[in-house]
This record gives sequence, C-alpha cells and structure tokens, in this order.
Amino acid sequence: MRHRNKGRKLSRTASHRNATLRNLATSLFRHGRIETTTAKAKELRPYAERIITLAKRGDLHARRLAGRKIGDRQVLGTLFDELGPRFAERPGGYTRILKLGNRKGDAAEMSLIELVD
Repeated sequence: MRHRNKGRKLSRTASHRNATLRNLATSLFRHGRIETTTAKAKELRPYAERIITLAKRGDLHARRLAGRKIGDRQVLGTLFDELGPRFAERPGGYTRILKLGNRKGDAAEMSLIELVD
C-alpha cells in the first residue's frame, strides 16, 4: 500500500532529489521554460507553484521562505519583482506541461514545462 507516500523518487536519494528540484525551479524562473523528462516536470509543477504563491504575497517572510528553495539572488529578485505581480490576479495554475515525445538516446518521455502568460 502507498498510504502517505506521495511524490516520485526519480531514482535519487532525498538530498539529490531536493537539489534537482531546486535547480529545475531556478532554471524555470530564469528562462521561463525548460525541457525535461515528464516525471521531473510533473514533480516540479507543485514545487514551483508554491514558490510563485510566496512571490505573490511579496512580504519579507515570504521572500525568506522562497530564498530557502531558490539559491540565486538574481532569480529570487526577478521572481518577486516580475513574476509575483504578473500572477497577482491568477488563483493558481501558473505552469503548463507540454509533452514532446521520446528522447532519442534512451526513449525517455520528454516534456516542456513553461510559465503561463
């Protein structure tokens, strides 16, 4: 039974998985869209949307909480200065996942995750 076991392990230890999600979220906020495997994109979506919700709040405590997850200060600044006000009226659903097909090397299913305009 899988009671209380949500989330994908992604064939990584817990610390490696956390580092992967932090790096994916930082890249997503820096570039607006990234191409990754479908499993990683589905795992990244709630992680990134929680951070955007913090950016919508915009206060100091929210900035410090988001700073725990986003290590790059420049990306953190753009998150709170640009993305927070951009999604201020939106009640959720800040990201979109588009499936791209399979990767040539290992046939892993690839997806594009992007911020909604």
